[in-house]
Amino acid sequence: MYDKTKLCKPALATAVFSTISFLLGAFTSVVSGFLGMKIATYANARTTLEARKGVGKAFITAFRSGAVMGFLLAANGLLVLYISINLFKLYYGDDWEGLFEAITGYGLGGSSMALFGRVGGGIYTKAADVGADLVGKVERNIPEDDPRNPAVIADNVGDNVGDIAGMGSDLFGSYAESSCAALIVASISSFGINHEWTAMLYPLIISSVGILVCLITTLFATDFFEIKAVNQIEPALKRQLIISTILMTVGIALVSWIALPSSFTIFNFGTQKDVKNWQLFLCVGVGLWAGLIIGFVTEYYTSNAYSPVQDVADSCRTGAATNVIFGLALGYKSVIIPIFAIALSIFVSFSFAAMYGIAVAALGMLSTIATGLAIDAYGPISDNAGGIAEMAGMSHRIRERTDALDAAGNTTAAIGKGFAIGSAALVSLALFGAFVSRAAITTVDVLTPKVFIGLIVGAMLPYWFSAMTMKSVGSAALKMVEEVRRQFNTIPGLMEGTAKPDYATCVKISTDASIKEMIPPGALVMLTPLIVGIFFGVETLSGVLAGSLVSGVQIAISASNTGGAWDNAKKYIEAGASEHARTLGPKGSDAHKAAVIGDTIGDPLKDTSGPSLNILIKLMAVESLVFAPFFATHGGLLFKIFG
Repeated sequence: MYDKTKLCKPALATAVFSTISFLLGAFTSVVSGFLGMKIATYANARTTLEARKGVGKAFITAFRSGAVMGFLLAANGLLVLYISINLFKLYYGDDWEGLFEAITGYGLGGSSMALFGRVGGGIYTKAADVGADLVGKVERNIPEDDPRNPAVIADNVGDNVGDIAGMGSDLFGSYAESSCAALIVASISSFGINHEWTAMLYPLIISSVGILVCLITTLFATDFFEIKAVNQIEPALKRQLIISTILMTVGIALVSWIALPSSFTIFNFGTQKDVKNWQLFLCVGVGLWAGLIIGFVTEYYTSNAYSPVQDVADSCRTGAATNVIFGLALGYKSVIIPIFAIALSIFVSFSFAAMYGIAVAALGMLSTIATGLAIDAYGPISDNAGGIAEMAGMSHRIRERTDALDAAGNTTAAIGKGFAIGSAALVSLALFGAFVSRAAITTVDVLTPKVFIGLIVGAMLPYWFSAMTMKSVGSAALKMVEEVRRQFNTIPGLMEGTAKPDYATCVKISTDASIKEMIPPGALVMLTPLIVGIFFGVETLSGVLAGSLVSGVQIAISASNTGGAWDNAKKYIEAGASEHARTLGPKGSDAHKAAVIGDTIGDPLKDTSGPSLNILIKLMAVESLVFAPFFATHGGLLFKIFG
């Protein structure tokens, strides 16, 4: 007989515990971002001072600082999640399905903060960067980070806000969501039925081993090998990726053998699949190695050591228009191999272990998150070290060293974005599978009108989101350019260096713009699943999620790589390290000005719109998962009203 009290209590408990886990995820994301910025702020000046002793000392300081942030975020995310599961277990007891349904709020909280960190931070930093470059470099022909430029402080602060806190919260969100997706799918498998605690926590054990592997890997950059020359920086960072991947492969094999039973059952869309432990090892491994492939392809298309970026730099000889054309073509072409790598990892992992396989493949890609964050945070730390050297009036030799570190950092930042985008694709697909299971959808048929209209609208959302964020950067940059021009024209002695610019006004422009302009894109992401689920139902929402995933990944990869290529093409000309580069330079030449314009266009692409699309596809998926039971029961109001 139907007993309302028995159903209301678990539903209320799940809502309460989901809210608690949401707050924990949001709090952990904010704290990790704050501490990351704190670490980076201290590291900026120390890297500059170490550059007086040589490029090797400066590299170690910048890399170790990035590593501290990487380990801090990975360890915090894992610790809070593990404690939450054990505390929630005291209430839920043997109801593991209810327990891990409540835990999904952790991923939602992490991604919600990541949205504002990525979008708000991206708008902040790029408004200042574009304003500083257009007026300072192009119009006034003064060096980058020159203290006479009123926007220089806002630019350097923005590097910490967008590239440190934003990237950290983005990868934290991916880690939290992939863990939650794997746990909720496993809760209805033989792990959950037989109450095998160790096997159930297999995703968390993978992340734990990843921290140990990254700790060992870091020693290869800071202790086992010494950086003595500029041309050794990029190989050292690339070596971090290779070593961590090889060691992690061994770690995954050991964990799969020890923590998992020799065979188990995974339930998927109403069917069951028998899986061996070695098959799950392959699922995690294929995600791990797909991440390495994406990293190498990203490096090839964004590093000025290779022909694609050199071709973009060469195109600057005929002006900014050809530079833009070459850069866009590079970005579109760079999508091909990463998409094939993602597709292959999806095919292999789904064939072996259905949606659970895809979830752990995403965890495999993120298992070396500490190393990924280390080489990613290294970039903005080196960039700001160069800014401090310029503003402090230190010797040209020190600025050359910090610029060399920064050039390598641009490539590593692009690699970090590649990892984030690839993992976001796998995470979103795993969350989509969990959503379909929780919403009790038997099949997702794209030929059904309900699904197809969702597919079309979902594919449009990344374009709408990108338009919002690009225009936000443009509007804020317009105000910044006008303010910088005003100060150069009205403050006597500013160009001569005898007067001090008004830095505070430029900082206020970036701050106000980031807070105000991040609201519309945030509302688009947060409200879309709610509106579609309530008014159109779970079938249409499944189409929206699939469409946004497919188009969002393509746009994110091309935008990030295009912007990274334009940035390093500019630095290739400025460095003048090769005979070809010297024919394009020096600074202030027509080719260099064309490169600066390309870099300025690419700034919002690579640091605002592109990376923020990760949040769009992940956040909509995890939000849909959290509200799936409600949508399944009460959603589709318009179809119910109009038949």
